[in-house]
Amino acid sequence: MSDVTTITPELLDKMNRYWDAVNYLSAGQLYLLDNPLLREPLKKEHIKKKIVGHWGTVPGQNFIYVHLNRVIKKYDLDMIYISGPGHGGNFMVANTYVEGSYSEVYPNISRDVEGMRKLFKQFSFPGGISSHVAPETPGSINEGGELGYSLAHSFGSVFDNPDLITACVVGDGEAETGPLATAWHSNKFLNPVTDGAVLPILHLNGYKISNPTVFSRITHEELESFFRGCGWKPYFVEGSDPMEMHRKMAETLDTVIEEIKTIQKDARVGGKTERPIWPMIVFRSPKGWTGPKWVDGNEIEGTFRAHQVPMDMSQPEHMAQLEEWLKSYHPEKLFDESGRLIPELEELAPTGIRRMGANPHANGGLLLRDLRLPDFRDYGIEVPAPGATEAQDMIELGGFVRDIFKLNAESRNFRIFGPDETMSNRLGKVFEATKRDWNADMKDNDEFLATDGRVMDSYLSEHMCEGWLEGYLLTGRHGFFASYEAFIRIVDSMFSQHAKWLKVTSELPWRQKIASLNYILSSNVWQQDHNGFTHQDPGFLDHVANKKADVVRMYLPPDTNCLLSVFDHCIRSKNYVNVMVTSKHPRQQWLTMEQAVKHCTQGIGIWEWASNDQGQEPDVVLACCGDTPTLEALAAVTIMRKNMPNVKIRFINVVDLFKLQPKSKHPHGLSDAEFDALFTKDKPIIFAFHGYPTLIHELLYHRNNRNLYVCGYNEEGTITTPFDMRVQNEIDRFHLVMEMLKRLPQLGNTGSYLYQMMQDKLVEHKQYIHEVGLDLPEVRNWKWDV
Repeated sequence: MSDVTTITPELLDKMNRYWDAVNYLSAGQLYLLDNPLLREPLKKEHIKKKIVGHWGTVPGQNFIYVHLNRVIKKYDLDMIYISGPGHGGNFMVANTYVEGSYSEVYPNISRDVEGMRKLFKQFSFPGGISSHVAPETPGSINEGGELGYSLAHSFGSVFDNPDLITACVVGDGEAETGPLATAWHSNKFLNPVTDGAVLPILHLNGYKISNPTVFSRITHEELESFFRGCGWKPYFVEGSDPMEMHRKMAETLDTVIEEIKTIQKDARVGGKTERPIWPMIVFRSPKGWTGPKWVDGNEIEGTFRAHQVPMDMSQPEHMAQLEEWLKSYHPEKLFDESGRLIPELEELAPTGIRRMGANPHANGGLLLRDLRLPDFRDYGIEVPAPGATEAQDMIELGGFVRDIFKLNAESRNFRIFGPDETMSNRLGKVFEATKRDWNADMKDNDEFLATDGRVMDSYLSEHMCEGWLEGYLLTGRHGFFASYEAFIRIVDSMFSQHAKWLKVTSELPWRQKIASLNYILSSNVWQQDHNGFTHQDPGFLDHVANKKADVVRMYLPPDTNCLLSVFDHCIRSKNYVNVMVTSKHPRQQWLTMEQAVKHCTQGIGIWEWASNDQGQEPDVVLACCGDTPTLEALAAVTIMRKNMPNVKIRFINVVDLFKLQPKSKHPHGLSDAEFDALFTKDKPIIFAFHGYPTLIHELLYHRNNRNLYVCGYNEEGTITTPFDMRVQNEIDRFHLVMEMLKRLPQLGNTGSYLYQMMQDKLVEHKQYIHEVGLDLPEVRNWKWDV
């Protein structure tokens, strides 16, 4: 424990000078190429040719960081800082630089004049670092390139982290985004016994890029009522006089930290069970505080004009204004002759892993421990022959996941996330081992709610669940997101930002690998009996396919045993985004567990029992990917084998979608020789795909065999039967047979009768469902019997 415990005028003066130092370093990053401490008159050649970055949020965040350092030392806190405003990354670089954590990660950016010069040059400069709080920044787990996720990430970081406090600075512009607006309710899911605490600090500086913010233009009473209504106890620190603001902030932080500790002690020691009202801070300060007041006749400080760079150096007088501004911080009094922060100020920062830039929770791979996993083979389905067994894939997976919870009950490092869909997606067996997390009021007729539940599905927001999971993973734990396939699209952008984070961190040797972000997409496009068109969208696969090949993976297991094998692989993996598309409906089972393991390990393969081209060239290749396309393709095989037994069919099933890409494009991809051995160089390929057909065309664009027809989802279908969904999108067995016949000219007219039969079946199907409301008996009762 430090002796820095009493708020004295002398301490506040030191903190103000420390603030000057990080403000100077932040402004220097925006403008300076050379002359980092202004030890000679500022010249044109010392200035960057293009000034790019943000200033408005920076001094306020510097102010907050300085004060958090004080309470970390006073209370020996385990604390990380999440920057919601994002654009203003120079503030966090400056603070981690003066505390020493930045130079430990990047020794070339040394704590001297030369290191400071490099620090300034690299910011928002070609070959340098981003202008926002990015993966390259020590202490960061929240990518600042897109706003809205800071508060959800913060709560995810403290679940099962009872000693951690995450200080989350929320920008008042960011507060207007949907994900952030809903995240204020995360406090209803925080257990003061087993979880840590989040301290939200709303950074109310009044403006976005060129508009005022809503929170800054409502009354104090309305603002306070809003947060009290969301279950927070707001404390206000407002003003513009630096020394008065230092005093207010120091006193307020002591109050809220002691309040957090009291809440936790009452729950952990006193057994207090009611949901606490957690404290938060509303910090109102001028935008661009301490920067230029006026430039080119326009007011800057305290206006939207301070959002980015206060002056663009386009006018001759800007040089003098910039020099005056930078010298107003008196760098000669803050840094010693070598260029290092003077000792009396340096001692204000915490040391070791108590520094927010060096906290292990902000480099979660340092804390990651592998899950204890049961043997997934023990949960497999007996399949004495293809199609002889019927089961629901997700129900069986639920038993596997249930026992993961049991095996990791003490370590508490595994959770499920998803918006009120656990039961709908048939994962109900997990409630035999844990409950839903819920810290608001409960009623006797509620089901599976508990204050220490580990299933995070009690809030109907994909944004919140995604953000919680990301924060959980980024701080060294494990989990997965189970969602309806159509509505995972809501977090398209969040997935993109996480994938970009993984791509960048994989190139940073000091960033340790974290558990993969795993998605299970069920309630998929092909069976929406009562939900219809709104619930039909397999486009997440297209979105994922565009990301870097060293990050993303996509799996479409056709049955239970394959799903178990794939899930086991994904939950063990690190630094990937894994997407698994599954069925939750009763389905015929195709592969034994031994066959499934081999098939999933290879990711693609010929199903010999469904093929009849052994020892000779096939006439046609029938390929499929996804549970429903597999079913329909197999049914098409039975029709062809019965009616055209001389046609040689090679049946290929794809589990790992990226197997289709060339190896040069994706590490899982097949070489051209391997692909040609499976699909041939010129024989017709009929490909039945779970999603949009264009994705298969994109993946196969570089392959030799261009004799390809792909069927898949084509935006057809609404409230109808399962088989009619397939018919409307022409992925059904009858259309597949007709497509094969079209591409076999060697048959001449011998296939005409079968082609006519398939057309007749389609007419019969339409008439039957409109009269009966069910699919044809021969469809409903179909079994593999070849």
